[in-house]
Amino acid sequence: MKDAKKQTFDAIIIGSGQAGNPLAFALAEQNLNVALVEKGKFGGTCVNTGCTPTKAYVASARRAWELQHASDLGIPNPKLDKIDLRKVKERKDKIVTGSHDGLVEGLRKENRINTFQAKGYFLDPTTIQAGSAILTASKIFINVGARPRIPDGFEDVNYLTNESLLELEKLPDHLVIVGGSYIGLEFAQIFQRLGSEVTVIEKGDRLISNEDPSISVRIREILESEGIKVLCDSHCLEGKNNPNGGISVLMNCGGEQKQVSGSHLLLATGRQSNIDLINPSAAGIEVEEKGFVKVNDILETNVKGIYALGDCNGKGAFTHTSFHDFEVLKNQLYGDKTRKVSNRILNYALYTDPPLGRAGMTLSKARNSGKKIWYAEMEMSQINRAREKGETKGKMEVIVDASTEQILGATVLGIGGDEIIGVFLTAMYGQLSYKNLMNSVQTHPTVTELIPTLLKQLKPLKP
Repeated sequence: MKDAKKQTFDAIIIGSGQAGNPLAFALAEQNLNVALVEKGKFGGTCVNTGCTPTKAYVASARRAWELQHASDLGIPNPKLDKIDLRKVKERKDKIVTGSHDGLVEGLRKENRINTFQAKGYFLDPTTIQAGSAILTASKIFINVGARPRIPDGFEDVNYLTNESLLELEKLPDHLVIVGGSYIGLEFAQIFQRLGSEVTVIEKGDRLISNEDPSISVRIREILESEGIKVLCDSHCLEGKNNPNGGISVLMNCGGEQKQVSGSHLLLATGRQSNIDLINPSAAGIEVEEKGFVKVNDILETNVKGIYALGDCNGKGAFTHTSFHDFEVLKNQLYGDKTRKVSNRILNYALYTDPPLGRAGMTLSKARNSGKKIWYAEMEMSQINRAREKGETKGKMEVIVDASTEQILGATVLGIGGDEIIGVFLTAMYGQLSYKNLMNSVQTHPTVTELIPTLLKQLKPLKP
């Protein structure tokens, strides 16, 4: 390697995701020359294989469900032909292409951003190999994201991931999903509504184990009511290709063997950081036992001048947390240095229908917090707006610290839950007393207008 071949920049960003792209533009605004390295499609997971395409599929599946259930609201069910997955995919591809192409055009117009479409990896703490190019900079930002985790016993099976499933042009006859958490459950409902038979296999004793047991039960009931088969406590899993096509998932524990066979297999058993793909040891970067990059509260690794943002650092694994990583770093580099990762409140949504919106503590964590807790819950069936829409599944719940009167956590499982959770989240970020929200006047008729009523029902949490 000769120094003459090196291209020197003020900053190098590895990965064009939801933190890397805005960071590139922000650095360019500071008149810095930036190298943006991307081994795949610009835009990262959210634009190409995550949020944008999957929510397009959620919308298509929702429309199919509405047509099938029109008679619930007094409208004769229209004839619904067999769904052409190719048409659903074409719509998704158009949306994705628009977002992707818009980003690429923006990058091309910024002359201080130099793009390298190649795999990037460390040669030393200040040097990156990107294809045939050798890049060097005093500051390097890692935004390499994560990829599907493939469990032992499935390496040689014809499986799909959340990425390859979105490329199918024909509906699976029977989609078997291994993994009963957020990604698996969203796809389960999507494909069931589009016309596939769906079986979900989860090795744990319940679905989405990060949630409280009562929420897990509700979500399972919702999915099973639509015809999705759910098998929990399914241990010792392995897969095999069937001789005549399709796949089987074997559950062989204690000598009792069971199996589920289907036409297609989706592995939705979690994600792992891509940090191992960029040779972190060459830069001396510390990686945690679970494979995530170790970072401090301002996202710097143990190596000065090297930062890690987004899914690869294990601090969120959501688009909104990735973008917040960018905001933290921009503030630390060019702002008043007040923003930190620890300032944010955990929040996310599960995009089943009805959706689940979550903010702050779960009830289980609140019980173990040592705080004096007040708690209230309300069934969606008690809310007029939900009844009027004919969608009464789910519930709202809220957790309050009795000593500070601040909201510690909230859950909205029900119609509009992914949006309504923002009301609680705003109060939490504002560190408001729950009484501010309880005494507010919300618009009628909405689901949100029952939040004050919910808060009026707060009672001490029983041990």
